[in-house]
Amino acid sequence: MTAQSRLLSRSYLAALRKHLAQDGKVGLAAGRLGHRAVRLGLDTLVLAQMHEAALETLQLPDITAIKRATVFFMAVIAPMEATHEAAQQGRLDLKRVRADCAKSSRLHHQSLAESIELQKHLRQLTHRVLVAQEAERVKLSHELQDEIAQTLLGINVRLLALKKGARSGTAGLQNEITRTQRLILKSARSVRRFARELGLPAPA
Repeated sequence: MTAQSRLLSRSYLAALRKHLAQDGKVGLAAGRLGHRAVRLGLDTLVLAQMHEAALETLQLPDITAIKRATVFFMAVIAPMEATHEAAQQGRLDLKRVRADCAKSSRLHHQSLAESIELQKHLRQLTHRVLVAQEAERVKLSHELQDEIAQTLLGINVRLLALKKGARSGTAGLQNEITRTQRLILKSARSVRRFARELGLPAPA
């Protein structure tokens, strides 16, 4: 350590002691020390060693004092970082990283909003499909009921005709029975067709 460095080290110790006595308020002394270190061509490692030596001398009593001492050290090296090219490049890199993070965050929020909107659209579409399916099932159900009612009415008419045919003769009775059977088969086919359209399981 050169004579100038030793002098700076003593000045650092005195300034740090004063800083701690002032309840940790950083004054101009820290900045002046930093500029002196820059003029001497010292780096932050040398100042860190001075800081460690000062801490050993002062024997700080608690963590609060250590934190105040750290604040002082950061204020001392601030002028060195401002003139150090690597530090400046680091700040530029940090700025770019922050900008990239901000852009990524915006894209994330945009994607999230688009995803939420898409889910909302899909729910609405699903609801419309279900409503349309239910309307179709109701329509087919009504048509099935109408078909069965008409068929049963036709069967009832045929049965009344059978009663009359029983009085008139066997040949007419056979014809009415045949027509009634055909009507029943037609009704059964209609019921099965509507059941398929409604998606109902076929009977075993």
